[in-house]
Amino acid sequence: MTDTMSTHGPTTSRDVDPDRLDAFLGGVIGDVGATLSAGLVVIGDRLGLYAAMRGGDPVSTDALARRTGTSAVYLAPWLANQAAGGYVEYDAATQTWSMTPEQEATLADPDSPAFFVGSMELALGVLRDVPELEQRFRTGNGFGWHEHDGDLFTGTERFFRPGYVANLVAEWLPALHGVVPKLESGAEVVDVGCGHGVSTVLMAQAFPASRFVGIDYHEASIVVARRRAEEAGVSDRISFEVADAGELPAGHADLVTMFDCLHDMGDPDGAARAARRALSDDGTFMVVEPMAGDHVEDNLHPVGRVFYGASTLVCTPSSLAQPGQRALGAQAGPTVLTSLLRDSGFGRVRVATTSPVNLILEARP
Repeated sequence: MTDTMSTHGPTTSRDVDPDRLDAFLGGVIGDVGATLSAGLVVIGDRLGLYAAMRGGDPVSTDALARRTGTSAVYLAPWLANQAAGGYVEYDAATQTWSMTPEQEATLADPDSPAFFVGSMELALGVLRDVPELEQRFRTGNGFGWHEHDGDLFTGTERFFRPGYVANLVAEWLPALHGVVPKLESGAEVVDVGCGHGVSTVLMAQAFPASRFVGIDYHEASIVVARRRAEEAGVSDRISFEVADAGELPAGHADLVTMFDCLHDMGDPDGAARAARRALSDDGTFMVVEPMAGDHVEDNLHPVGRVFYGASTLVCTPSSLAQPGQRALGAQAGPTVLTSLLRDSGFGRVRVATTSPVNLILEARP
């Protein structure tokens, strides 16, 4: 008798619905095109191609090549790819290319809240690490943040910056009880997991009476953060230090912040307890995390797909490379996060506000 059991389990014959197959293949083809196009978006950004098309005036391939000092032979398929993806517009009658205001906001304006090129840079950096991550799937070992390709660090800065610029000072901090008046009069702030210092610098610019400390375990990021503070003219009110989130000294900070990093930590409970120790008795702990529901089925949508991808390739490996190995992932959800904060010594915890891609939690002693 023929053994119908494979090494991967039983095999059965199932009918394929041609229409459903075509629809599914269409989605897969779209994903392949999007994956390849991510590299082309980064090229367009770095060569100034999008910037050169701003303003809405149609431009020919040759004119764009002259304007940007690039090769028209390469630009021709690049532009066609961009038009096929809806990233630029093509006028067949005049054989010219242009960008809509919405395309410009997303691809050509780094100060726009919708600017999204950093996400592509981030993704390409992570994809370069796929061979290493494949081995971690087999072993269960971690892959630390510091081990990743450098484009992850710059891409992360550029990806998160527009959202922080649009929301941090205008929406998130005002949603916390009594925090803005403290910052205006002069507060002590500790920004944990500060990375390149985007969040720290933005707060220092908005509240000149306050003083800020940014910490991160990644020394290369701290070097960049110090440079960002100098460029912004706030280095006299910010100090950046290489330190672990769980090693904050006891203190009297008015505000401790963690922006999109708690879930990456091996011991987020320990980091939250350290934040509690660093606060004054009436201080506030602000935790910004990716938007997520409490259940997997709540997150099965395009944004959830992005965050689960990031969780698999960056957040979970990072946590597994650290003591504790909690591996919360980028989709922990408010119930898990609230419970974690309460168990870490915070008596009052609430979701203070949200954005389409963020949960902002307030925890107080």
